[in-house]
Amino acid sequence: MTWRTPVVILIFGTIIMMVSFGTRAGFGLFLQPISTDFGWGREVFAFSVAAQTLNKGLSQPVAGAIADKYGSGRVISVCIGLLALGLYTMSQVTTPGELTLTAGLLIGVGLSGTSFGVILAVIGRSVPEHRRSLFLGIGSAGGASGQLFMVPLGQSFLSAYGWMTTMVLLGAMVLVTMPLAFALTGKRSASQAAAASLAVVEQTLGEAFHEARNHRSYLYLTTGFFVCGFQLAFITTHLPAFIVDHGVAASLAATALAVIGFSNIIGSYFAGVLGGRIAKKNILSAIYVLRSIIIAVFILSPISDISILIFAGTMGFLWLSTVPLTSGLVADMFGVRYMATLFGFVFLSHQIGGFLGAWLGGYLYDVTGSYDVVWWLSVVLGLLSAAFHLPIDERRVSRLAPASS
Repeated sequence: MTWRTPVVILIFGTIIMMVSFGTRAGFGLFLQPISTDFGWGREVFAFSVAAQTLNKGLSQPVAGAIADKYGSGRVISVCIGLLALGLYTMSQVTTPGELTLTAGLLIGVGLSGTSFGVILAVIGRSVPEHRRSLFLGIGSAGGASGQLFMVPLGQSFLSAYGWMTTMVLLGAMVLVTMPLAFALTGKRSASQAAAASLAVVEQTLGEAFHEARNHRSYLYLTTGFFVCGFQLAFITTHLPAFIVDHGVAASLAATALAVIGFSNIIGSYFAGVLGGRIAKKNILSAIYVLRSIIIAVFILSPISDISILIFAGTMGFLWLSTVPLTSGLVADMFGVRYMATLFGFVFLSHQIGGFLGAWLGGYLYDVTGSYDVVWWLSVVLGLLSAAFHLPIDERRVSRLAPASS
């Protein structure tokens, strides 16, 4: 019996996601100190994070395709190395171009194979369909917990050692997770291989992509996930600075991100469990409506310690709850054979939205002196995303119909 059991894959994959996601979630803490040290406007840091988000998205389908074809372990370990290298070299930057190259390119590519896209596909392939939504929910919740632990740790490092040393320390923590990648081979269990043999057609990667891009529900799902990326990248990057702008202590910014991380654990797990019982598209639509309501109430209310923590707790509950549902829909509709690749393209849309959310936040702040335009744009986009999810058809494609009988 192999030691690479579904539980081992779940635990090891979750630890890798926890460290990489938690490290990335704390990047907003560095906006002010880096901008102040170099005398840059906020757009410089915001653009590097936006480039990181976009490069992560562009790399995700490639990383997914390589993982689907050759195995996930090597892809994940290489990306862990790139992420660690990017964090170290980011500590040495002196120009905006160097910041974009390190934070934007190296870290962006590194994140493509160390976060949810590739690793959730491995977890999803390791278990039968009736347990998949639960395992994806646990993996998403566990990965999201990195925000709860890594952000306060990053703030402590930042206060004690400054941003340059903090980057080196975070890079070392990422590198320690590399040996865990060798458990994530992405090989299907015997029961799954047998189930897969019932499929009418064994596809090539190109055929799988062609099938998905001509599937209306896949396009709706991809479009809706754009909004998730826009909202989360904007808030992650700019919420700490927004909080300080309103006269609130910088330490509360780290606390708010940690509260988001804590609520995220509960929300992601809850979404994974609920996704096995209720139509995933309806849950997703409800999530985007609730996000819009929460953002609108936050902006219209006086900003205070209490309002910030309430916003962080409620928004955090809906933070990554979209991930197990969205990735689960991809697996439900098209099967798990090319799940990493197909979810990678959906995730690319998420990251394009993230690029715009992170960059526009900095650009419009420098131009207008306020984040108001982007906050309200997030509200409108959330409602549009809710509408895009409603017509999704969750049934398997006809090619897989015999596998569900």
